[in-house]
Amino acid sequence: MALWLTEAEVKSILTMPLALQAVETSFSELAAGRAVLHPRHRLHIPQRSYLHYMAAGDAAGGYMGMKVYTSSTGGLRFLVLLFSADSGDLLALLEADYLGQVRTGAASGLATKRMAREDARKVGIVGTGLQARTQLEAIAQVRKLESVRAYSRSQDRREEFSRQMTGVLGVRVTPSSSAEDAVRGADIVVAATTSSHPVIEGKWLAPGMHINAIGANFPQKRELDSEAVLRADVVAADSVEQSREEAGDLIAAYGMEEEKWKAVREISEIVAGKTPGRTGAAQITLFKSNGIATEDVAVAGKLYEIARERGIGREIALWNDSSRAAEARGL
Repeated sequence: MALWLTEAEVKSILTMPLALQAVETSFSELAAGRAVLHPRHRLHIPQRSYLHYMAAGDAAGGYMGMKVYTSSTGGLRFLVLLFSADSGDLLALLEADYLGQVRTGAASGLATKRMAREDARKVGIVGTGLQARTQLEAIAQVRKLESVRAYSRSQDRREEFSRQMTGVLGVRVTPSSSAEDAVRGADIVVAATTSSHPVIEGKWLAPGMHINAIGANFPQKRELDSEAVLRADVVAADSVEQSREEAGDLIAAYGMEEEKWKAVREISEIVAGKTPGRTGAAQITLFKSNGIATEDVAVAGKLYEIARERGIGREIALWNDSSRAAEARGL
């Protein structure tokens, strides 16, 4: 029997501290070579929808799984399938919109923990959607924030976002009149938009900044201009392999220059302490987040365990024992 968890049930269990712990473990497993990651693939029906799929397995956690989602003019639909790595049994199906938002925030939180200056207190964020909320929530878990400036194209949205997040964080969030105003003077910068064109320019950056760029995961889309990428002294990604395929920010800046790509670090190596995220206070550091399946599987595994303990979710039968036995005998 597989456990079905709805979006509301996932929200009732998932917290940012839980996600930070699960994603940190997933990075450690990647760095140790005990996790297997397959990058995202996309199937596109011209003039219609996209089907996106990505998979991972974790020998230590005992789970393997896949996130599958569609995107269209009607929106996005996310689903995570969680399997036992030992038996191959389907353990759970989870609606995964909120799961994705929180695990993406957690990845940036861990990058900030390892790459931002210890005294980083001021955040500038460009983008005020759902992903922006979890970015700030995660960063607030790893740094004692003093202020946040937020910008989006809609004045009403950035003002409402600022009001809401001030209440959530207990830190004053102020709407900015421009992206430049949000970025200049910040210690930590976040780009969390759906823009196809750069929203952050390299000339706005100052020594000591840390940047989390999380919005662009198509090769033709970018949130940072090339100067911003090239000014970074340390660049890390959750998957260098996946970045070569879809991180438009890096693709535009590096092109086919192999030496630049070789310098990009895996965030898993930084989180595991195998390589430094920052070696000087004046360095500009950049984390390029694509979103990888190890994060989804690790968080889904924790949600499954807690849901079982608390009696949350609904069991569904997909295959009966007799049909499985017959298949095993080749009948």
